[in-house]
Amino acid sequence: MSDKLFEQARQARDPRFDGRFFIGVKTTGIYCRPVCPVKMPQSKNVTFFPTAAAAAEAGYRPCLRCRPESAPGTPAWRGTSTTVTRGLRLIQQGALDDSSVEILAERLGVSDRHLRRLFLEHVGASPAAIAQTRRLHFAKQLVDETLMPMTEIALASGYRSVRRFNDHFLEVYGRSPSSLRKSRARRAPGAFTLSLAYRPPCDFDAVLEFLARRATPGVEQVVDGTWSRTIRVDDEKGWIKVAPVPGETRVHCEIEMPSARSLMFAAEQIRQVFDLNADPVEIDAALSADPMLKKLVARHPGRRIPGAWDPFEIAVRAVVGQQVSVKGATTVMGRIAQQFGEAADGRLWFPSPSSLARLEPGDLPMPRQRAEAIREMARRVDSGAVDLNAPDREALQAALVDIKGIGPWTAQYV
Repeated sequence: MSDKLFEQARQARDPRFDGRFFIGVKTTGIYCRPVCPVKMPQSKNVTFFPTAAAAAEAGYRPCLRCRPESAPGTPAWRGTSTTVTRGLRLIQQGALDDSSVEILAERLGVSDRHLRRLFLEHVGASPAAIAQTRRLHFAKQLVDETLMPMTEIALASGYRSVRRFNDHFLEVYGRSPSSLRKSRARRAPGAFTLSLAYRPPCDFDAVLEFLARRATPGVEQVVDGTWSRTIRVDDEKGWIKVAPVPGETRVHCEIEMPSARSLMFAAEQIRQVFDLNADPVEIDAALSADPMLKKLVARHPGRRIPGAWDPFEIAVRAVVGQQVSVKGATTVMGRIAQQFGEAADGRLWFPSPSSLARLEPGDLPMPRQRAEAIREMARRVDSGAVDLNAPDREALQAALVDIKGIGPWTAQYV
């Protein structure tokens, strides 16, 4: 977008552009969202940034009124660089929380110097600045929306120490994290609630309908417009529930986890499942250029691409679904979960790769070759030979097709 379009969106306070750019106010040194409710500054006193990290890099601090940390996520595909898109995806997954830009660049197959140049060109900030802003924004959201202790917030947001967490807040906001919290109430341990914003319009019902038809029985369900499921993050098991907030452009999330360390990952996964970072303005405009799709877009604006919580679960689903109906595949997935999954406290978790790596092909209600493909895929995922979170999609497809019984269609579905 040009500065002229940015200015038009700013003047209109158009929520469709929320999160697509940020506004730096030169007279106050603060950066805001396009929907900020404060008195609108004069055009000569503002400058525009493609990302919050770019605004922070330029020395602006976040607005406490419109809370840039609660804006919808930036569409990773907006840039023109595949390397940047992959890098953004890995950073959102926490690649720089316990690692370095050099290692990230190595994973992406470029030098760290070239990666920094690409990021500055396409998103206006370095990879380290993107990761730092991500941590700060998530921490600020937890301060505002949860009753978590500050130590837990620091851990959940990827800070290596509480001291660094406090110092970063003082550096950016000029205040301590605790001074920004309004509520002093207590919360139940292991229970968290978050709100995740999206750009309107959003055909949330269509995503729920898709997920409902494919929900693994006992693991995942859609009831009365609410999606819920059991989750596993590393060695922790939990549960989530997500529902849209009527009349607002956000979803309400309830998350149960033993600790807060996986909370940021859970929030990113929920965004991915419901495609909350999508830009419906660009998507609908592109689809409407096709005469056959134009009427469909008008009837169903804001379509999203449904995602999956667990890459391994969806990979098993893809193999199970070969040459069977959606309903039939869903039934088989339920049997797999019941037979090989973990159950506790009335809840069921989908089996891990190590569990399915030990199965006997005759144990599954499907053709032997298909069952063998699931077992072999589970073995390779468990050993690390197949990385379902690999940033290189073509390499992942090649690794899957290398497994007997998995063809190009199945690999592309995953």
